[in-house]
Amino acid sequence: MANNDRAGEGPVIIKKYANRRLYNTRSSSYITLDDLAVMVRDEVDFQVVDAKTGNDITHSILTQIIMEEEANGEHMLPVSFLRQLIGMYGNSMQAMMPPYLEAAMANFQSNQDKMRDAFKANMGPEMFARMAETNMAMFQAAAAAFMPGAKPAPTTATTAAGGDGSDIETLRAQMEEMQRKLDKLGE
Repeated sequence: MANNDRAGEGPVIIKKYANRRLYNTRSSSYITLDDLAVMVRDEVDFQVVDAKTGNDITHSILTQIIMEEEANGEHMLPVSFLRQLIGMYGNSMQAMMPPYLEAAMANFQSNQDKMRDAFKANMGPEMFARMAETNMAMFQAAAAAFMPGAKPAPTTATTAAGGDGSDIETLRAQMEEMQRKLDKLGE
């Protein structure tokens, strides 16, 4: 959690006033629900308290943010899930739902991080360079097949693209066959 509390200051305290305004006590400024959503995404720890009573109302404010996101067309929660969730209220399993949902979300986040890391590892700059070399070799093979006298694809790009270059050779053979057919049609 990168942007949590500064130097052990604890969570940012947000006061909600009767006029529905939210006040960030750390920055001494009024903020909106959108600002709180950004704070959540930036992993800033905060607590929302009712200015009059001092009660912690973080849960209801976070729920309100979700409702606004859903109302603004950012539908992430399927209707079937919402129905099931509502059905769990008052159910004997209700007490088990919060820890289960937290664990499921933590697992999802962990898998998302693993996928992002794997994508970065597999799609590094060298991968893009290899893809560019392969694309250039295929373009040159196509040009050689359709334009007599065109420069053939270099062997270094061919071997870099797939090891033995068999894919490029297969493509080149197919292109040559197509050229022969086109030549016959033109006669």
